[in-house]
Amino acid sequence: MVAPSLLGPVAERVPEVERIAVLRANALGDFIFVLPALDALRAAYPEAEIVLLGAPWHVKLWRDRPGPVDRVLVVPPADGIRRPEPDEEPATTDEFLAAARAERFDLALQLHGGGANSNPLISALGARVTAGLRTETAPPLDRWIRYVYYQHEVIRYLEVAALVGAPATTIVPTLAVTEADRDEAAAVLGPAGQPRVALHPGATDTRRRWPAERFAEVARDLVGAGYEVLVTGTPAEREVVDRVVTAAGAPVRPQVGTLSLGGLAGCYAECALVVSNDTGPLHLAAAVGTPTVGIFWVGNLINTATPLRGRHRPIISWTVRCPVCGMDCTTDIYPHRPGDDGCPHRDSFVTDVPVAEVLEAAHELLDH
Repeated sequence: MVAPSLLGPVAERVPEVERIAVLRANALGDFIFVLPALDALRAAYPEAEIVLLGAPWHVKLWRDRPGPVDRVLVVPPADGIRRPEPDEEPATTDEFLAAARAERFDLALQLHGGGANSNPLISALGARVTAGLRTETAPPLDRWIRYVYYQHEVIRYLEVAALVGAPATTIVPTLAVTEADRDEAAAVLGPAGQPRVALHPGATDTRRRWPAERFAEVARDLVGAGYEVLVTGTPAEREVVDRVVTAAGAPVRPQVGTLSLGGLAGCYAECALVVSNDTGPLHLAAAVGTPTVGIFWVGNLINTATPLRGRHRPIISWTVRCPVCGMDCTTDIYPHRPGDDGCPHRDSFVTDVPVAEVLEAAHELLDH
């Protein structure tokens, strides 16, 4: 190890590195958290090609976008790696590995999770040096650190980058917004007659969803304050968006599946504020520089909420027992603590967050 950096010790850089593979093939928010680690790799190895082992949506996102990713190599769907996308015809694992080995990677980093499924994949690439995370039961890589669940995701992956001599250059995820992003958003949304605020009431994990009726109260208040309010969502979130629009009783604009991911980045970049559950679009908004109010369950806040408060306000739910069965849902990863585990319910854990608290934070940021 050499002298400590911003976040602790940093290993010596690996010599003669021409090509780096980085495995991060999961969802939008997950990918946003790895951007500072990619920035660190770019700074430490400025001449190397950084190849993201990702999903088809990563290919679309990084097409003609400046940033630390030079190219995307699509990794096939597999347990613990990623789910298939609709209408996808993926390569087989053998086909992928043959193509990946032909790349002759010098470094291969596992920035994906605990390593049970991902470390064997990284090891099979044939890179000179492998590095990443490891739970107690996952196979080791050449250089690894322990995967501990409760750690901020950004810091987790920066520690892996440090294993190969790439110290942190920032802890703030940043995604460039292109002219194509802005043009798409402008074509879909038209000119803004008033300052825009976007609400995102969906989340894949329904435990993270604040009630739609409360988003509607926020929408109604902001419309009354002179803002144009957009309600964004994926096609799978259409029902919750419709509930917000109906309950708002005010002229809000639903945007469900109208924008690509790049277009959504362009949309959020032009908004004065985004109010959202803890989900990918919230972290996308912050990454493109937009102030945010995020609604977080306390456990998720530890791992994913930005530590910055100049432009962001995470609102915390302190609920720890299932609202249906009363089971303590904080002890299942702590085998030495008494308690329950395995709660099957997926009702919201953030209903204790009051509307007044969200509105207070929203107006504070909007009036700043």
